[in-house]
Amino acid sequence: QVQLVESGGGLVQAGGSLRLSCAASGRTFSSYPMGWFRQAPGQERAFVAFINWRGDSTYYADSVKGRFTISRDNAKNTVYLQMNSQRPEDTAVYYCAARSLISSKLYYDSDGYAYWGQGTQVTVSS
Repeated sequence: QVQLVESGGGLVQAGGSLRLSCAASGRTFSSYPMGWFRQAPGQERAFVAFINWRGDSTYYADSVKGRFTISRDNAKNTVYLQMNSQRPEDTAVYYCAARSLISSKLYYDSDGYAYWGQGTQVTVSS
């Protein structure tokens, strides 16, 4: 069992930066690939970024590539999402998730994730 708690959301102006954190409980955190997803009002939850358990392989949605960076610190049981050059269309609730260790789903498929945080609101003003 993994429990996830996101923090770091807030209001930022376009072009600004925020860093989201996701703190995980459980001694097996380092075993889990992790992902960030977001959900804007009236839209479905969408993939943002993925990192493998070692932290040496990452993938991004095209919409955030070059602006967002996912990282993890297994010693601190924490995964991060550094968001730079933010745009109004980045406004959403951001969720971190731990991927199921037995999932055959691709990394961007939310159905492949077993544990989810409660989400943190990010609002980017124009």
